[in-house]
Amino acid sequence: MDTTLDDPLVGQTLDGRYRVEARIAAGGMATVYRAVDTRLDRVLALKVMHPALAADAGFVDRFIREAKSVARLAHPNVVAVFDQGTDGPYTYLAMEYVSGCTLRDVLRERGALRPRAALDILEPVLAALGAAHRAGFVHRDMKPENVLIGDDGRVKVADFGLVRSVDTVTSTTGAVLGTVSYLAPEQIENGATDTRVDVYACGVVLYEMLTGSKPHTGGTPAQVLYQHLHEDVPPPSAAVPGLPGILDQLVTYATARDPELRPTDAAGLLGLTLDARALLGDAELDAVPPQARAEQRDAGEDRTSVIPRPVTAQPPVHQTSRLERPEATPAAAANARPAQTLAEAPLPPRSRGPRAPRRGTLLVIAGVLLALGLGTGVWYINAGQFTKVPNLLGKTEAQAKSDLSAAGLGVKRVDRKFSDTFDRGTVMDSDPESGKRIRGNGAVALTVSRGPEVVVVPDVTGRPLEEAKAELVRSGLAPGMVTQAFSQDVAQGSVVSTNPPGGQKRSPDTAVALVVSKGRPVQVTSVVGRPLDQARAALQDLGLKVETAAEEVNSPFPAGTVANQSIGAGSQAATGDTVTLTVSKGPRQIPVPNVTGQEADVARKTLEGAGFKVKVERPLISFGNTVDAQSVPGGQSAPEGSTIVLRTKGL
Repeated sequence: MDTTLDDPLVGQTLDGRYRVEARIAAGGMATVYRAVDTRLDRVLALKVMHPALAADAGFVDRFIREAKSVARLAHPNVVAVFDQGTDGPYTYLAMEYVSGCTLRDVLRERGALRPRAALDILEPVLAALGAAHRAGFVHRDMKPENVLIGDDGRVKVADFGLVRSVDTVTSTTGAVLGTVSYLAPEQIENGATDTRVDVYACGVVLYEMLTGSKPHTGGTPAQVLYQHLHEDVPPPSAAVPGLPGILDQLVTYATARDPELRPTDAAGLLGLTLDARALLGDAELDAVPPQARAEQRDAGEDRTSVIPRPVTAQPPVHQTSRLERPEATPAAAANARPAQTLAEAPLPPRSRGPRAPRRGTLLVIAGVLLALGLGTGVWYINAGQFTKVPNLLGKTEAQAKSDLSAAGLGVKRVDRKFSDTFDRGTVMDSDPESGKRIRGNGAVALTVSRGPEVVVVPDVTGRPLEEAKAELVRSGLAPGMVTQAFSQDVAQGSVVSTNPPGGQKRSPDTAVALVVSKGRPVQVTSVVGRPLDQARAALQDLGLKVETAAEEVNSPFPAGTVANQSIGAGSQAATGDTVTLTVSKGPRQIPVPNVTGQEADVARKTLEGAGFKVKVERPLISFGNTVDAQSVPGGQSAPEGSTIVLRTKGL
């Protein structure tokens, strides 16, 4: 599954965490790499949006929506998403790495599969989609490329990049996103994309597994779209004689052109699939299919595309409405009765032949042709006049010109730009992009890397902070973390130093840390216990600002003096810093315990425990150690912290 190619991201580390080891696959919107999460030391898949699309907010939003949607599913048959982020021009998803191959790889190698193998793959796919449908999501791009088969046999559904909520899937204007070979008729005709479009795509995938080829093929995407709209998917047994009729029924139900005749969601189709398996014997399940037909040439059916859909291609306003629709066919009724098995339900009616194309349908096909760069009048005879732009990214200018020449293309011009990703002299972009269609004699504009752009850090020391930040931005750098420090020489609010310092060379957008002066340091003196006016004047003389706390507090200091200061004595402050002073209400008045008659030592402990200081006075002639009197009688109040004098008995 790994195909390490010449790619500028291989060997790099994204977001300082994900080391890219090999390129796995490339699609229309993103490239998938095998990478190592250096933080958790585990292998994972990194899906990186093409840099040219990262500037499109819609594509970035779709990427983020994929991460959030899949993270909510947490199903064993869904490729898990671990992380999402952006590193410079790269927007990425970090996903579970499945070592193995895709269903497309299996079909290319083996062709048609045995019925048992086809059902073994289909059932976990439907289980994964069923979980998505129950969670309110529609995949919208089911195809063999998005079915991963691990080396251990596990089957997982990948690439929920086109996922949308069920309650937002119906649209009649705008564009359709999906893969041509697997689009349901209603997606093409009016943009409707509810859970039944995934059912239709799974029916096409089942047909492909059973027969080794797609049901609708053609030289151009337009021919394939036309068949989706006007021809039923044929029974697989028409291509592989001997396939059980029950599998024909399963494909027919899943791919009914009328969405009302299909199972309503993947869980419904899973139930019918399990019914079909139960009705088949081992010999039928393990029947070896004949040699599959050769794959038709690529007409763009396997690529996820944006298909413009004209407003005139909307269903006519006079079409049969849900209320006017005729009585449902027996097949539709079967879908409405979950208890009924597949064998009990008759096949949905098949059309007797292709219907005449409506004008709106022709406009839809014309829109597809325009989207793919083909002329609407001569697409069927001059498709050979177009070629694809070869893969040029990461190649030297000489190699790119040689490849273009070999493809019969010229070079329109060569632009040169700085790049942190592409080596100097290699191609970092082209117009048209690699893989795009271009006339055989057309010319391609190349953008060649000049290598990393180097920026000299400007010297902004001594300049006010905002002015310094503006200068860094003008120089192509980013203002970084701002810290403060005292300075005897640099004015308060101006830059003391930078890291990296001025004169050094750095890449564009490098963050530059700034140290800003707090001014000269001021040694704060103690003003606690001093009258408020005196304290304020003393601090202001030091160049400090003074504020008074709203509430006064009790303290040992007299009322009206300073009880506390917010910057303590001996601390350093900057000129202009504010010191908040709290004013004292004086000490609290607390009741004095009565200790008369107690031993002096016991009385001392009692009074100290109540918040007082104690002094014991003994007469010259003492009659013991018992307290005979106390300076503040018991029961009266005294200031907290004041001294109570005790006298013992004596002459």
